[in-house]
Amino acid sequence: MKGNGPVIARAGIGFGTALAITISWSANKSLLWAVIHGLLSWIYVVYYALVHHPR
Repeated sequence: MKGNGPVIARAGIGFGTALAITISWSANKSLLWAVIHGLLSWIYVVYYALVHHPR
């Protein structure tokens, strides 16, 4: 890959997925919900921020 600039390796899961799983686990303590929320990733993160954000 000469001349194509830097090559960035991608992790197995993205930051949004890891964040959604972490938030879900801390809120629900359920592996099933953590997996479901991990699949929804950023959708769940935005939902959680809108619904549970202190105003």
